[in-house]
Amino acid sequence: MPQRRVYFFGGGHADGRGGMKNLLGGKGANLAEMTHLGIPVPAGFTISTEVCAHYYTNDSSYPEGLEDEVAKAIGRVEEAMGGGFGDPDDPLLFSVRSGARVSMPGMMDTVLNIGLSDDTVAGLIKKTGNDRFVYDSYRRLIQMYADVVMGLESEEFHRLLDARKKEKDVFHDMDLSAEDLKYLAGQFKAKVKELSGKDFPDDPREQLWGAISAVFRSWNIQRAISYRRLNDIPDDWGTAVNVQAMVFGNMGEGSATGVAFTRDPATGERTFYGEYLPNAQGEDVVAGVRTPHPINLSQKKEGDGESLEEMMPEIYASLDAIREKLEKHYTDTQDLEFTIQRGKLWMLQTRTGKRTAEAAVRIAVEMESEGLIDRKTAVMRVDPDQVEQLLHERIDPKTEYTALTRGLPASPGAAVGRIVFTAEDSVAWAEDADEDKHRTILVREETSPEDIDGMNASQGFLTARGGMTSHAAVVARGMGKCCVAGAGDLQIDYRAKTCTVNGTTLKEGDWLTLNGSTGDVIAGKVPTEQPELSGAFATLMEWADEFRQLGVRTNADTPEDAKTARKFGAGGIGLCRTEHMFFGEERLQYIRAMIMANDETERREALDHLLPFQRDDFEGILEAMAGLTVTIRLLDPPLHEFIPGTEAEIRELARDLGKDPDSMVERAAALHESNPMLGHRGCRLGVTYPEVYEMQARAIIEAACALVKRGIDARPDIMIPLVGEPRELSLLRELVERVVKETMRKKGVEVNYHIGTMIEIPRACVVADEVAEHADFFSFGTNDLTQMTYGYSRDDAGSFIKDYLKLGILRKDPFQSIDKRGVGALVKMAVEKGRGVNDELKVGICGEHGGDPESINFCHHAGLDYVSCSPYRVPVARLAAAHAVLRAKMKGML
Repeated sequence: MPQRRVYFFGGGHADGRGGMKNLLGGKGANLAEMTHLGIPVPAGFTISTEVCAHYYTNDSSYPEGLEDEVAKAIGRVEEAMGGGFGDPDDPLLFSVRSGARVSMPGMMDTVLNIGLSDDTVAGLIKKTGNDRFVYDSYRRLIQMYADVVMGLESEEFHRLLDARKKEKDVFHDMDLSAEDLKYLAGQFKAKVKELSGKDFPDDPREQLWGAISAVFRSWNIQRAISYRRLNDIPDDWGTAVNVQAMVFGNMGEGSATGVAFTRDPATGERTFYGEYLPNAQGEDVVAGVRTPHPINLSQKKEGDGESLEEMMPEIYASLDAIREKLEKHYTDTQDLEFTIQRGKLWMLQTRTGKRTAEAAVRIAVEMESEGLIDRKTAVMRVDPDQVEQLLHERIDPKTEYTALTRGLPASPGAAVGRIVFTAEDSVAWAEDADEDKHRTILVREETSPEDIDGMNASQGFLTARGGMTSHAAVVARGMGKCCVAGAGDLQIDYRAKTCTVNGTTLKEGDWLTLNGSTGDVIAGKVPTEQPELSGAFATLMEWADEFRQLGVRTNADTPEDAKTARKFGAGGIGLCRTEHMFFGEERLQYIRAMIMANDETERREALDHLLPFQRDDFEGILEAMAGLTVTIRLLDPPLHEFIPGTEAEIRELARDLGKDPDSMVERAAALHESNPMLGHRGCRLGVTYPEVYEMQARAIIEAACALVKRGIDARPDIMIPLVGEPRELSLLRELVERVVKETMRKKGVEVNYHIGTMIEIPRACVVADEVAEHADFFSFGTNDLTQMTYGYSRDDAGSFIKDYLKLGILRKDPFQSIDKRGVGALVKMAVEKGRGVNDELKVGICGEHGGDPESINFCHHAGLDYVSCSPYRVPVARLAAAHAVLRAKMKGML
């Protein structure tokens, strides 16, 4: 039996079912399902996604026999609906729409009123008795077909329409007469001939196949490609094509069209929500041509038009009953499209409704309490990435704005402030007596650790360079601040204190708004709103914790970050970066004195000054995380990052330290490295300057001892970074253990501690069995591991990553979502080798991948014990870890 490629629905029968979305697309599968449910659906047929695949792999041709299948389906539609396609006396018209397996609203093309021609117009007028409606439909077809199928500029037709309205002194399309619309149809056809050199096709079947091909082609138009990339939809899925008998909401009195949701998509409230337009076609509702009316009295506000509930109470009651039926059947919020043709209700579509993060959480929890779904389903209903939106200040969704440019959405939320170009100015403005200066946006080419105070003082950060794991991005997520990174159109003149974006110049003190959820950069002040966490959010997180197996820790460098993360449910700290603690003004002079020291004696003298600062820092963080593990990474970055960048600043530093300026300039030059990320950093600092790691280990254990004496359960884990050779770790473990034991003996206190390493170098993964002999835990620093595996600089990769994604060289940015085939293979190797010699080895991840849902799913299956991420990603990670377990169970993997 030949393979079926065309699936009929209508008249109470359908060839397909709701579960066939891969083949029929979401729209086609749901039309079939509604037909089975006895819901009034205009008859039609779906051409499968397999035909789309054939179309693209065979030079835009169709499989043999498809035309015959379509002809037979048209016959069945004619039988179900009455009339004939192309019949001049009793014409039947079609709509042609796309339908991917997941909703891609507005991304692909649609053509309506297929089948109208000079021959069929008269028959439809006779059939309906409404010449205005017919000519309105005809001019719409010509305009839409010219745009979508023939590729002509739609603005040409809008100009003709506007000119006619101006000539007739009317404002709305609906105010034009039948004669006006007939005239426009003629003008439109003449314009088609002028622009294309071809006549508008009068043959209905030519129109139909032209529309079908256009919809298949629209799978690969730019907006559809961009949407797939943003929503991680595979390019090879393709779209189905739905050909459906037209029903008309623009037939005059008793006709209307609308869109509705079974629950409020903004708040999640269990109320019927929607809009409609009397005497209109479907695209009018979403195109904003006219102001729609509310569908019911509960939505109606002063100044609104008559609701559907008032205008057509019986139709509204039927629609409300269908709403209840569909929500119970699909057990999820539905997005409905309907048309009322002369008093008869037709359902054109149902699909899972898009919703805000707030609505998603509320709907999931309330549907569980209503008995529609169970807890597992409720947890799976909320996208982990949505959750973070609930935790940040955000741009008021009712606000419309025009962006100057768009960078990378490096840290979500919104920030509104006055532009400053240096960290020092950010601090100074925040401390200014004029409160109007307190809110700032720090605008930089890129940020560095030395900018930390200014970053802390600002509302958000904008950088011209850098990616999703750049310094600015990582710090922003840790602080819970908004950040837009890698805005390549941004040109900064530090001397003039101005920046220029696409021809617009902004100066210091100008107001700027950042949308960290989209990457938009907006001139001026845009209204924002504070999120309110509901009880439903806490409930959903509790349910997620019931199912997840991965622990979730946080990356935090201050007690404030630690407290925030703990509030969001963190089970400890997976990464505390000690270098961030050195950038306070008083501390910075001592770290610089240590770096510029001439010998070990001078270094130890400077380190003695630093030890109390470090001890206090560690005590605060360990206390904030009492009872939970705090993993503290010993000094990691290259020393030059702490040294001023200019010779003048170095000479000033020499004067402050009482050193010879010329010698200091020479010393600073000696610290310069051609490739500092692969240079004198990490454990290499501990090997060459063991006194640095001695001081830090002593500070950690003294802090822990002080807390234990106060009855506080302090649990420090000491992490040695950038190990690539097992002997590095064994040597430094001996050093740290010696200091730890000496300190505990001196204080008379036992501390629960562990010593491990950060796995960031590919070689460490290959020799992980040897490394594990000296480690209590592994923590994968996947930012650097990705950088070293690919050979991409994570701070510079933004200059080519977009092209790699566009060309399909990379499926995803490997700094945002872990590369399973390469980096992931190294992680799995290290876990297997490490646990092969140490079955008690704890293994986690502390790179930025620890907050990415897809990477968390990988970590679950790779057998890791925990992930660690920025404080505001903790709820995301908790939910994603639960998804990993539940998804595996659904696939029968557990």
